[in-house]
Amino acid sequence: MVSIVDRVRPGGARLFHAAVLAGALALFIGALLTDYAYWTTYLIQWSDFASWLLVGAMVLTSVAVICEIFALVRGGRSIVHIVVLVATWLVGFFDALYHARDAWAIMPMALVFSVIVVVLALVATWIGFASLRAGGAR
Repeated sequence: MVSIVDRVRPGGARLFHAAVLAGALALFIGALLTDYAYWTTYLIQWSDFASWLLVGAMVLTSVAVICEIFALVRGGRSIVHIVVLVATWLVGFFDALYHARDAWAIMPMALVFSVIVVVLALVATWIGFASLRAGGAR
């Protein structure tokens, strides 16, 4: 007896989008951890490292927003995902601006911004991976 299973595999664009989301989440978590390290030690190197991690995360989040806009134009994507991604980008942008201040002046708000942006990035990644598992838009 022969059984044929026809599975629809995600395309390259959706896999790229998922990789960008996962990379941005990892960088935002790294920024949160380095903010926590700065909060506990007050070594300025942690503040600088968090700033660089935020820059990388913002680049990847910008790419994810562009990918989601193209997917939305093609049709089939939820508007909720793009709203969460744009909110992540905005909070991350303000977090990066806050990190540009004097190193002694960024605490404790930099840590608060980092927690908020990690939660938003986690939600955006969850939604993106859920649509990837479900087959997403064509």
